[in-house]
Amino acid sequence: MKTTFTVCAVQQPCNQDRQTNFDLSAAKIHEAAANHADLVVLSELHLDPYFCQNEDYQHFELAQPIPGPTTEILSALAKKLGIVIVSTLFEKRTAGLYHNTAVVFDKDGSLAGKYRKMHIPDDPGFYEKYYFTPGDIGFKPIETSIGKLGVLICWDQWFPEAARLMALAGAEILIYPTAIGWDPVDSNDERQRQLDAWITIQRSHAIANGIPVVACNRIGFEKAPDSGAGIQFWGNSFIAGPQGDILTSANSSEPKLLISTIDKARTERVRQIWPYLRDRRIDEYGGLIKRYID
Repeated sequence: MKTTFTVCAVQQPCNQDRQTNFDLSAAKIHEAAANHADLVVLSELHLDPYFCQNEDYQHFELAQPIPGPTTEILSALAKKLGIVIVSTLFEKRTAGLYHNTAVVFDKDGSLAGKYRKMHIPDDPGFYEKYYFTPGDIGFKPIETSIGKLGVLICWDQWFPEAARLMALAGAEILIYPTAIGWDPVDSNDERQRQLDAWITIQRSHAIANGIPVVACNRIGFEKAPDSGAGIQFWGNSFIAGPQGDILTSANSSEPKLLISTIDKARTERVRQIWPYLRDRRIDEYGGLIKRYID
């Protein structure tokens, strides 16, 4: 196994029809392969506009099984191009049971594994609890030919417990496909605070666990189906090293393929000089399994 690997993240708009969105994703996968990437990450639910802005049973028609039509195409792409692909799909597990699910394809086209989103938001404009059942696979890294990938999804990125459990299970990199944006009524100051918090928390996961992070967000305005409101997805995708150092990033509106090389030897060295896992007081952390300590 190589000590270095090249990672790409696709920052793209997803506000068109499914075929147009997928064609753009596929074009960026080809571009990543042309740049000799080992891994390409797509944003959360990249096939469709973000349908969770309202509660509408008709949106369940967007879901598909895994394996299914999209996974067949992604599998063939991974094999043809010799690249690991991380995609996030609206999974129909059975009638009445749906998940927000990341799928990982190895370079030979095999389905290396999947992760079902664990933390499900329910906020204005982000009504995901209506659509998605919380994941039941747990925080388990996915083994691939380039290493163990700690794949989490969007709202998961705010929880240090999720990142830590992935790291404790052997994840060599944390990957966060994301769909997050601003309410158009937010002030510029409020937008900046939200964006700074989003970047900071994910860089913190890299630092606290001594492993790189890939944060891959969509861009563009997506109007809410039942009102004049909507979400301005803020992009700003980035790849950070094991000390939270920004290796490459995008702005809030630019379609971009982010490319960076990850050095596993450097990750190991960082963990040696900052041995957080060694010094954890696991004998004193029992309170973490409680909702609140009175």
